[in-house]
Amino acid sequence: MAATAACQRRPPVLEPTAEQPPLFDGTIRLYTAYICPFAQRVWITRNYKGLQDNIKLIPLNLQSRPAWYGEKVYPVNKVPSLEHNGKIIGESLDLIKYLDSNFEGPSLLPDDPAKKEFAEELFAYTDTFNKIVYTSFKGDPAKDAGPAFDYLENALHKFDDGPFLLGQFSLVDIAYIPFVERFHVFLSEVFKYDITAGRPKLAAWIEAQ
Repeated sequence: MAATAACQRRPPVLEPTAEQPPLFDGTIRLYTAYICPFAQRVWITRNYKGLQDNIKLIPLNLQSRPAWYGEKVYPVNKVPSLEHNGKIIGESLDLIKYLDSNFEGPSLLPDDPAKKEFAEELFAYTDTFNKIVYTSFKGDPAKDAGPAFDYLENALHKFDDGPFLLGQFSLVDIAYIPFVERFHVFLSEVFKYDITAGRPKLAAWIEAQ
């Protein structure tokens, strides 16, 4: 599902010498990088909500981004960022919630209070999850990253109305899947560690994306 949402025709990556697009001219722009998992969160959300014609992609090369991006658009000089209503908004988790709240398209957060509460718990864990897994690359991932993947496996048991973290596909899945898919491939190929072994819910969740 996430893969389908991201599989759209891509505009070319801007060269470092590319001219800056007009700022605050009424066009909604998503400054992104195709290889960045943080940016992919917002890209997937945009596409899943059917906003391809509303929000223009401005893809950057993170190794040689145009100087004007950090100087005039987003001083933090990171992606993703969104140009909308005369302001620039950053931070991927904030942005996916912003797109869901401020644009038309399928809602990606449930109305159920228990699911809303659990969603916030899962959002809050994303940084910890990524830190645990990335740190494990320096040691024994099967041992060191196991608790992070166990957390997701246990979370996937909470609701039984679908294969996703809140039962049905939501922003929470979008927050995790760009990272989990990378970890799944990398840990398998480099460390021969299958994160889905003994975690059937996690395996089904990855397959359902």
